[in-house]
Amino acid sequence: MAIVSNDLLSAMNGTSSSSSTSNSSSLDNNSPDAIQNRFLTLLIAQMKNQDPSNPMDNSQLTTQMAQLSTVSGISQLNNSLSTLMSNLNSSQALSTANMIGHSVLAPGNSIQLTSDTTKDADGKETTSQKAVFGVNLSGTASSVVVTIKDSTGAVVHTTDLGTQAAGVVPVIWDGSNDTGGKVADGNYTFTVSASNNGTAVSASTLSFGTVSSVSTASDGVKLNVTNVGTIKPTDVVQIL
Repeated sequence: MAIVSNDLLSAMNGTSSSSSTSNSSSLDNNSPDAIQNRFLTLLIAQMKNQDPSNPMDNSQLTTQMAQLSTVSGISQLNNSLSTLMSNLNSSQALSTANMIGHSVLAPGNSIQLTSDTTKDADGKETTSQKAVFGVNLSGTASSVVVTIKDSTGAVVHTTDLGTQAAGVVPVIWDGSNDTGGKVADGNYTFTVSASNNGTAVSASTLSFGTVSSVSTASDGVKLNVTNVGTIKPTDVVQIL
């Protein structure tokens, strides 16, 4: 009696009898050699125990051999793809390493305000504050309103960037608040709303940070960006 196709495929995938398992114990259960070993064990057992009055015909044998070829081919293809993905990740890690030290804009709503002290030719010191972030517009906008909040959620500054074209709009904030004073250095968050002559325009927030390192994981290459966190290289909207 011939073994039906589903039973054969199940056995070849690791659910065969103990005899087939013992013959392939030294092999990887998913390797082509292990699959062929289990198939041959099953085929020999099938031919030994077939009904003499109703033996397996050539078409059945051909079908099962074709199934073996298909399963082995899929297994080899999976191994090739795994190797290709590993090589691709290594290549991507090397290429993205060139981004270390570069500043980028990526999805996020955090702002880091810092002070910088400079000296003029006379030695006079001047301290200024600066925070860089960005806005990504889906279309042209006649009004782009940015609202900056402190760690408590209180609004400290609101500004309208005016008319802006579609795409990435870098923004620099000098630390001014709505009362004309200056806020302290630190971390802030912001939101954005945009419209074009009264019609809403989709807008997203972009955080600014510097790529400090590159890491690899099972899910691919990641960039570690200050003030942003760990992101994928494809998350970078703009390199500054």
